Amino acid sequence: MRGGSVKLKPGESIGWHSTSGNEEALVILHGSGVANVEGHPDMPLLEKMLAYIPPATRHNVTNTGTQALEYVWVVAPTGPPHN
Repeated sequence: MRGGSVKLKPGESIGWHSTSGNEEALVILHGSGVANVEGHPDMPLLEKMLAYIPPATRHNVTNTGTQALEYVWVVAPTGPPHN
């Protein structure tokens, strides 16, 4: 499992990328935006919400608001644990 944080200015996007074999959770801390998830309807992102991105899914996050969009992301592998 690993994670990090992102801060996007209004109109900025993170860029299309894939979760590969990981699932991903986005915890929206401040601002608003949209997550474009391939094969799924666009997902509005609002403060204090959690968004889930399934494994092997291309996605992008864009700040559609007027303030900075700040969120924390966490990815974790979906396969069996390695010892």
